[in-house]
Amino acid sequence: MNKVNINVIKEVKVDGRNNNTGRPVNKKSSRQIRLRKQRLYNKLHSQFIHGVKFKVNNDSAGEYVYVCGDKVNKHGYITSVVGGHVCNIDYIGRTKVKGYSFVLGKRVNVTINLKTVKFIK
Repeated sequence: MNKVNINVIKEVKVDGRNNNTGRPVNKKSSRQIRLRKQRLYNKLHSQFIHGVKFKVNNDSAGEYVYVCGDKVNKHGYITSVVGGHVCNIDYIGRTKVKGYSFVLGKRVNVTINLKTVKFIK
């Protein structure tokens, strides 16, 4: 009698997704809502920093661009698309940008809420 080795191959179902639990995602859960907000804020922040044109308060004439500063740890400034310098930037947060400008020798503080800004593609 001849000995025959039989190899048994176990079939594994693979659907192409990593870490799939097989359960549907509850899109109304507080975690998913928080993650959606974080994704939006990160998108707005990166668009601002990378110099995408934007409008503030649906102003038809004013299109602005953020220009990064030259030195390390120095924030940049905002310029209008038409002309020149608008204001200097002090602080860039997740959803707020704070800056200042001088008008007739007085310092004027500027605060821009990135949630209300409309970016132009």
